[in-house]
Amino acid sequence: MKYTSTRDGSVSVSSALAIAKGLSDDGGLFVPESIPKITKDNLKAYVGMKYSDLAFEIFKLYLTDFTDEEIAHAVNNAYGDNFDDGIIRLSQIDNGPVSLELWHGPTCAFKDMALQVLPYLMTISAEKVLGAASALGAASALGAAASAGGGKETLILVATSGDTGKAALEGFKDVPGTRIMVFYPENGVSEMQKRQMVTQEGSNVGVCAVNGNFDDCQNAVKDIFTDAKIKSALAQKNIVLSSANSINWGRLLPQIVYYIYAYVQLSQKGHSKINIAVPTGNFGNILAAYFAKEMGLPVGKLICASNSNNVLTDFINSGVYNRNREFVSTVSPSMDILISSNLERLLYLLSDRDDKKIAQWFGELKNKGEYRVPDALKNKINDLFYGGFCDETMTMKTVKSVFDEHRELLDTHTAVAFKVYEDYVLKTGDKTLTVIASTANPYKFVNAVFTSLEIDEHSVNKADEFEKAEIIERLTGVKMPGALRQTKDKEIRFNQTFEKHELANAVMEFI
Repeated sequence: MKYTSTRDGSVSVSSALAIAKGLSDDGGLFVPESIPKITKDNLKAYVGMKYSDLAFEIFKLYLTDFTDEEIAHAVNNAYGDNFDDGIIRLSQIDNGPVSLELWHGPTCAFKDMALQVLPYLMTISAEKVLGAASALGAASALGAAASAGGGKETLILVATSGDTGKAALEGFKDVPGTRIMVFYPENGVSEMQKRQMVTQEGSNVGVCAVNGNFDDCQNAVKDIFTDAKIKSALAQKNIVLSSANSINWGRLLPQIVYYIYAYVQLSQKGHSKINIAVPTGNFGNILAAYFAKEMGLPVGKLICASNSNNVLTDFINSGVYNRNREFVSTVSPSMDILISSNLERLLYLLSDRDDKKIAQWFGELKNKGEYRVPDALKNKINDLFYGGFCDETMTMKTVKSVFDEHRELLDTHTAVAFKVYEDYVLKTGDKTLTVIASTANPYKFVNAVFTSLEIDEHSVNKADEFEKAEIIERLTGVKMPGALRQTKDKEIRFNQTFEKHELANAVMEFI
């Protein structure tokens, strides 16, 4: 299995090199040269498997340059006692959709499903690449991918809209041979998400707030990756760059697994086909569902749920991607994104891997803020995806109505997906059992959930988020996870804020 770039089809690299580098030199994203297939017999064989064992089977299909022992080491260490209540939990909301709870990991968000295993994949990848480079006598040529051994360090840069940052910090904390630096929008994450990041422990971690939004953070990180001057300065210090964002294939691959796992569990209850609804901003989580479908998982419609930053909804329905619009800070901040990076992978695959078209469209997006795909491609997208969005008012109403009617407490991102799912059923009449990706514990967004539930308590306006959490606990019976409660007494380690044009300088200061 080789990997190519969405912007240069002549690129052909191993999975180890794709994971170690994170982003292709041409600015494109790595994509497998083919999508492996799973059969009905495979799905039957998966029945009864532990989550780590299923991950092993799926990883083997994509990481063919890894040994079985290397993959087993990664998945067995990643998916263990660091997760509570098992790895994931499936919970049917009365006789309606199934909530796929992906937030039982150490940071209480779905990003743990990938970012607990990514450090292992990156360490193994770096060792492989370094070994291959040394054997060829070409370590300098492949230095951009070498990280472990040889005296080199990997600097992992992460732009976050809230959840990725903490999950990446936790995953790479004190991992030998690595440093990690996270950028988050100063006013674009919840108070709990911010507290999780700025109190992060570890000797190799750095966290910076940015005056701007997530797109500003993401664009700055991408610019650093393609800046020859910065890479040269880092090389002089024996430091190479990589990414833990979902632009890295090592982030996306683990997300495929949980959709297959969910289907296998549901198939034992007589369900032969499912739809999947995903709240998404950067398009990575729903793209993983697309890969599962293309592998052969019996999936009908992929329901793409956006918040008020509904650029994906408009694109799916019109074929025009236009980021030239007001950026809205919402109660579902992890989806506050106007440039959906992983959409590039989908368009590459659906356009028959036309790298020239991809380079053209994403060049137009960067320079003009807009591109249009042909009708034939738009029709392909419409066959696969339904796009809908949910505004602020309706998001909060959904949190309340789902709790009042079903006693299920949703965070403000899962609520977006629930409402868009309901709209889809009303519009289409499609009653196929739908799996809703539940992406975060509701206590990560205490203030928004508290307001949504319309709690009438004395002096609640003066209550801090931990006091509000106690009130929610009393009302709902749902306990706040210890990992979040513990942040109350942790030392704040990071309090710097940078302008978006200063991030390269921030990187150099960090190292």
